[in-house]
Amino acid sequence: MHEYTSTARVWGLTCPGFPEEISRARRWTRDILRDSPMADDAELIVSELSTNAVLHTASGQETGSFHLALAVSAQVIALSVTDDGGTGAAPKVEHPHVNAEHGRGLGMVSALAHRVVVHDSQGGYTVTAELFTDARGGGHPC
Repeated sequence: MHEYTSTARVWGLTCPGFPEEISRARRWTRDILRDSPMADDAELIVSELSTNAVLHTASGQETGSFHLALAVSAQVIALSVTDDGGTGAAPKVEHPHVNAEHGRGLGMVSALAHRVVVHDSQGGYTVTAELFTDARGGGHPC
Protein backbone atom coordinates (compact mmCIF):
# COMPACT_ATOMS: atom_id res chain seq x y z
CA MET A 1 0.00 0.00 0.00
CA HIS A 2 1.23 3.49 -0.79
CA GLU A 3 2.31 5.49 2.28
CA TYR A 4 -0.30 8.21 1.62
CA THR A 5 -3.17 5.82 1.09
CA SER A 6 -5.42 5.07 4.03
CA THR A 7 -7.81 2.20 4.44
CA ALA A 8 -9.95 4.35 6.73
CA ARG A 9 -12.66 6.62 5.39
CA VAL A 10 -13.41 9.79 7.36
CA TRP A 11 -16.43 12.12 7.23
CA GLY A 12 -17.09 15.37 9.08
CA LEU A 13 -20.19 17.48 9.73
CA THR A 14 -20.59 20.75 11.62
CA CYS A 15 -24.08 21.54 12.92
CA PRO A 16 -25.52 24.68 14.50
CA GLY A 17 -26.24 24.04 18.16
CA PHE A 18 -30.00 23.82 17.77
CA PRO A 19 -31.84 20.81 19.21
CA GLU A 20 -33.36 19.96 15.81
CA GLU A 21 -29.83 19.44 14.46
CA ILE A 22 -29.51 16.29 16.59
CA SER A 23 -31.89 14.46 14.24
CA ARG A 24 -29.77 15.66 11.31
CA ALA A 25 -26.68 14.18 13.01
CA ARG A 26 -28.52 10.86 13.46
CA ARG A 27 -29.64 10.75 9.80
CA TRP A 28 -26.13 11.63 8.61
CA THR A 29 -24.67 8.78 10.67
CA ARG A 30 -27.33 6.32 9.54
CA ASP A 31 -26.81 7.27 5.88
CA ILE A 32 -23.05 6.71 6.05
CA LEU A 33 -23.35 3.42 7.95
CA ARG A 34 -26.50 2.11 6.22
CA ASP A 35 -24.88 -1.25 5.36
CA SER A 36 -23.18 -1.75 8.72
CA PRO A 37 -24.61 -4.05 11.41
CA MET A 38 -23.45 -1.39 13.89
CA ALA A 39 -25.50 1.42 12.36
CA ASP A 40 -28.16 1.41 15.10
CA ASP A 41 -25.62 1.58 17.93
CA ALA A 42 -23.66 4.29 16.10
CA GLU A 43 -26.80 6.35 15.52
CA LEU A 44 -27.74 6.14 19.21
CA ILE A 45 -24.21 7.10 20.27
CA VAL A 46 -24.19 10.15 17.97
CA SER A 47 -27.61 11.14 19.26
CA GLU A 48 -26.50 10.99 22.91
CA LEU A 49 -23.19 12.79 22.34
CA SER A 50 -24.82 15.50 20.21
CA THR A 51 -27.57 16.00 22.78
CA ASN A 52 -24.97 16.41 25.53
CA ALA A 53 -23.13 19.01 23.45
CA VAL A 54 -26.29 21.02 22.79
CA LEU A 55 -27.74 20.78 26.32
CA HIS A 56 -24.64 21.05 28.48
CA THR A 57 -22.10 23.24 26.65
CA ALA A 58 -21.77 26.52 24.78
CA SER A 59 -22.64 24.57 21.63
CA GLY A 60 -26.31 25.06 22.55
CA GLN A 61 -26.04 28.85 22.73
CA GLU A 62 -27.28 31.11 19.94
CA THR A 63 -24.01 31.10 17.99
CA GLY A 64 -22.87 27.65 19.11
CA SER A 65 -22.20 24.57 17.05
CA PHE A 66 -20.95 21.04 17.42
CA HIS A 67 -18.78 19.01 15.10
CA LEU A 68 -19.09 15.32 14.26
CA ALA A 69 -16.40 13.10 12.83
CA LEU A 70 -16.97 9.56 11.68
CA ALA A 71 -14.07 7.29 10.76
CA VAL A 72 -14.64 3.81 9.38
CA SER A 73 -12.01 1.14 8.83
CA ALA A 74 -12.10 -2.62 8.63
CA GLN A 75 -11.41 -2.79 12.38
CA VAL A 76 -13.28 0.11 13.98
CA ILE A 77 -15.99 2.71 13.63
CA ALA A 78 -14.98 5.84 15.56
CA LEU A 79 -17.63 8.47 16.28
CA SER A 80 -16.52 11.82 17.70
CA VAL A 81 -18.49 14.86 18.81
CA THR A 82 -16.65 18.08 19.63
CA ASP A 83 -18.45 20.79 21.60
CA ASP A 84 -17.81 24.52 22.05
CA GLY A 85 -16.85 24.19 25.72
CA GLY A 86 -18.01 26.55 28.41
CA THR A 87 -18.50 23.91 31.09
CA GLY A 88 -15.17 23.94 32.91
CA ALA A 89 -15.47 20.20 33.53
CA ALA A 90 -14.89 17.26 31.21
CA PRO A 91 -17.87 15.05 30.39
CA LYS A 92 -18.05 12.00 32.63
CA VAL A 93 -20.32 9.06 33.34
CA GLU A 94 -22.78 9.96 36.08
CA HIS A 95 -24.75 7.73 38.40
CA PRO A 96 -28.11 9.47 38.69
CA HIS A 97 -30.91 8.64 41.09
CA VAL A 98 -33.31 6.04 39.69
CA ASN A 99 -36.02 8.72 39.18
CA ALA A 100 -33.70 11.29 37.58
CA GLU A 101 -34.68 12.44 34.09
CA HIS A 102 -31.12 13.18 32.94
CA GLY A 103 -27.58 11.93 33.44
CA ARG A 104 -27.61 8.52 31.74
CA GLY A 105 -26.41 9.43 28.23
CA LEU A 106 -22.66 8.97 28.58
CA GLY A 107 -23.22 5.82 30.63
CA MET A 108 -25.31 4.41 27.79
CA VAL A 109 -22.62 5.38 25.28
CA SER A 110 -20.03 3.60 27.46
CA ALA A 111 -22.20 0.49 27.56
CA LEU A 112 -22.61 0.40 23.75
CA ALA A 113 -19.06 1.32 22.75
CA HIS A 114 -15.95 -0.78 23.17
CA ARG A 115 -14.00 2.30 24.23
CA VAL A 116 -14.88 5.93 25.05
CA VAL A 117 -12.23 8.65 25.23
CA VAL A 118 -12.71 12.27 26.33
CA HIS A 119 -10.07 14.87 25.55
CA ASP A 120 -9.63 18.65 25.48
CA SER A 121 -10.24 20.25 22.12
CA GLN A 122 -9.71 23.99 21.54
CA GLY A 123 -11.65 25.23 24.57
CA GLY A 124 -14.18 22.42 24.53
CA TYR A 125 -14.13 18.64 24.64
CA THR A 126 -14.21 15.86 22.11
CA VAL A 127 -15.85 12.60 23.08
CA THR A 128 -14.91 9.67 20.87
CA ALA A 129 -16.72 6.34 21.02
CA GLU A 130 -15.20 3.37 19.25
CA LEU A 131 -17.08 0.32 18.03
CA PHE A 132 -14.77 -2.53 17.08
CA THR A 133 -15.96 -4.32 13.98
CA ASP A 134 -14.00 -7.44 14.91
CA ALA A 135 -14.65 -9.04 18.31
CA ARG A 136 -10.92 -9.85 18.57
CA GLY A 137 -10.29 -6.10 19.01
CA GLY A 138 -11.82 -6.21 22.48
CA GLY A 139 -15.17 -5.35 24.00
CA HIS A 140 -18.39 -7.17 23.28
CA PRO A 141 -18.75 -9.34 20.16
CA CYS A 142 -20.51 -7.74 17.22
